[in-house]
Amino acid sequence: MFTDRLAATLVHLRLGLPHAALAELYGVDRSTVSAAIREVRPLLAARGFAIPNRPGLRIRTLGDLFAYADAEDVDIRLDGTEVQVRRPRAGRPGRKAFVSGKKKQNTIKTTTFSDHQGRALFSGVVRPGCTQALSR
Repeated sequence: MFTDRLAATLVHLRLGLPHAALAELYGVDRSTVSAAIREVRPLLAARGFAIPNRPGLRIRTLGDLFAYADAEDVDIRLDGTEVQVRRPRAGRPGRKAFVSGKKKQNTIKTTTFSDHQGRALFSGVVRPGCTQALSR
């Protein structure tokens, strides 16, 4: 049911629970939760994030976020987290890109931006778990 998929996605986005924990909570397989989140996130992103105390205005892109923060003198805070994902099949491009050096697992990194009160302003900057070390 779509409402269950939406609820699982919102819980994941708000609390940062891993897909495996949500699967236990909802009594389904982890792949079901992952598929639901993959399906619902783009729908939420297309809708955009509501701006606190500004009905009708929405943040849909990073450019919108920075323009809002600059115009309203809002300090942006960001938080990044790694979420374990299923390893891409052998022979698929980018298979090694999803291996996190930190967690030694296949992950994706998600970045969420919020204001000084902790209200989410934008989420969805997602990239593979592996990052290259910076030059010294």
